[in-house]
Amino acid sequence: MSVKILHEVNSIKDEIMANRRDFHMHPELGFKEHHTAKIITDKLKSYGIDVRTGIGKTGVIGDLHGKNEGKTIALRADMDALPVQEINDVVYKSKNDGVMHACAHDGHIAMLLGAAKILSQQKSKLNGNVRFIFQPAEEGEGGARYMIANGCLEDVDEIYGMHLWNYQPYGEIGVKSGTVMAAADIFDITIKGIGGHGATPQGTVDAIVAASNLIMSFQTIVSRNTDPLQSTVISVGKIEGGHGFNIIADEVKLRGTVRAMTEENRLLVKNRMQEIIDGVAKSTGAKIKMDYQDGYPPTFNDENATITVRKVAKKIVEGGVVEPYLTMGAEDFSYYLQKIPGCFFFVGSAPPNTKPMSVPHHCSHFNFDERALLIGTSVFVQLIFDRLN
Repeated sequence: MSVKILHEVNSIKDEIMANRRDFHMHPELGFKEHHTAKIITDKLKSYGIDVRTGIGKTGVIGDLHGKNEGKTIALRADMDALPVQEINDVVYKSKNDGVMHACAHDGHIAMLLGAAKILSQQKSKLNGNVRFIFQPAEEGEGGARYMIANGCLEDVDEIYGMHLWNYQPYGEIGVKSGTVMAAADIFDITIKGIGGHGATPQGTVDAIVAASNLIMSFQTIVSRNTDPLQSTVISVGKIEGGHGFNIIADEVKLRGTVRAMTEENRLLVKNRMQEIIDGVAKSTGAKIKMDYQDGYPPTFNDENATITVRKVAKKIVEGGVVEPYLTMGAEDFSYYLQKIPGCFFFVGSAPPNTKPMSVPHHCSHFNFDERALLIGTSVFVQLIFDRLN
């Protein structure tokens, strides 16, 4: 396997890495990326790119027009950080208490800015246009929907996005057509029973017993109702209820998530959960209500766009284009792919000399191999060269 970084990218590698570290030191949560957006805006303008701000609340769009008419290709980076306290001992450690770029979005911004600078210098060679989308609030708040509502996809023919990926080593690019990330929904369940003394359960309706029945029965949905070859997960992440060791609980609240790789399983799980709730309520006498919130849909890559990315990636990492390491994580890039063709792919970024999974995303010691920034930037640049040249 060999890695070929474009010479244009090599020429600004120090700037790309410096940008990443600056964003890492100044992380901002979703829809609060004001400082981040200002830096992006100033840099895009300095490259001679037309800029629109306040898109999707705090998002930024840059439009680069080539010499001749042609397609408009969009490239997207997410900007938001996470509510995590960083514990890394690095010179570019987060300066914002309790906020950290723990999912590589700082790297995504730096790669897209690097691509924007290079492409702006090569615009006379482009037959078409490039739209640079810097999106807020990917981490759970669906910033992509707000960007779309504000017109970020108007006149766009294709869209591409990437994720630095610590589940794969440096030098690999994970590309796959079809579903690459799961749907992610949230459910809240309230169980109301009749409390009483633990020594005299007669006459009570034990909300904890009802909750236990629900939790165990939900697991049978995955094991007995869904196709085992179509990944699905139901996880209860929070249980809240009870008063004391000798008191039968009168109320319990459950909160959890459903992950599914297909819309079919997503709907099946939602319906089966309600059927089980109705059955447990009838059998225990408890009153049970579920609030089910549809989250991000599955991220589904267009086949032709995926072929394009695979061809481009092979020019950068010869022998390193592989199937991505898939998880049941979700990504609001899925909303873009519901509107227009595109591809979301993964750039291996596991820190050197680390064991697999030892530095996962969303952890307080998250970091990545910064050499991957040059691979990602090279792929973005080569992609535009190939599509618009």
